[in-house]
Amino acid sequence: MFLVGLTGGIASGKSSVIQVFQQLGCAVIDVDVIARHVVQPGYPAHRRIVEAFGTEVLLENGDINRKVLGDLIFNQPDRRQLLNSITHPEIRKEMMKETFKYFLRGYRYVILDIPLLFETKKLLKYMKHTVVVYCDRDTQLARLMKRNNLNREDAEARINAQLPLKDKARMANHVLDNSGEWSLTRRQVILLHAKLERSMEYLPLRLGVLTGLAGIASLLYLLTRYLLPSP
Repeated sequence: MFLVGLTGGIASGKSSVIQVFQQLGCAVIDVDVIARHVVQPGYPAHRRIVEAFGTEVLLENGDINRKVLGDLIFNQPDRRQLLNSITHPEIRKEMMKETFKYFLRGYRYVILDIPLLFETKKLLKYMKHTVVVYCDRDTQLARLMKRNNLNREDAEARINAQLPLKDKARMANHVLDNSGEWSLTRRQVILLHAKLERSMEYLPLRLGVLTGLAGIASLLYLLTRYLLPSP
């Protein structure tokens, strides 16, 4: 099995592309969902966030108030780094647990939906392939204005707050161009899926794990023969 990191930008069509991969039967892990999960009450990250930032970051029901927490770390690199040091290890653990479940089910690759894949670079080293859902800036702007009912100035401000899609496209192994008709984008997704399915890059890890399991089974068999009395 190998990991495929997929990202995009606001109004680039990433969510629609993810839906096509899921319709094709692909395994998809949403890292944002995991990030929200690991900070729920009762989890270690939740306790450590409260210890570090105080109870003012809590809602009445005990959940983390994401807006208040975001305001606390805004333009404060030290506090942002502290938060990342709390959440990122927990996110990676959950990500690996989910990935292992798909490994046991025989999937050849897993897609990780990571909005800030190239911005944070924290998970890049785990990715065998990286994919960017791209569209040209004019298309992105028009889609965002229509989708969110924004004027041009507000839409441009939101796009400018992100790493430009053209920069992400230069860093990616694969680019899905969603600037034109959706049927063309969908075909690109299908072709990429077929290419990844044909890849043999999943074999080394799978063979290594199976070899390790076979070794453990042999050891347990030998220990049983030597430790248990003969009939």
